[in-house]
Amino acid sequence: MMEFAVKLDRRIMDILVCPVTKGKLIQIGEELWSRQAGIAYPINNGIPVMLESETRRLSEDEIESLKKR
Repeated sequence: MMEFAVKLDRRIMDILVCPVTKGKLIQIGEELWSRQAGIAYPINNGIPVMLESETRRLSEDEIESLKKR
């Protein structure tokens, strides 16, 4: 069974910020990436999980890819 990433509404993305840096977030698949913090917050069943304890560290390649956005 193939799963597809749910695109969060633009209004939600305008409100959400990184809890660590208060900076903008970028949705990449089922995650919200913080460029400033270098971390990704998961989106579970269409709901962003904005807990620092649930994040993962972005790889160097992922951070580089953000510079092109």
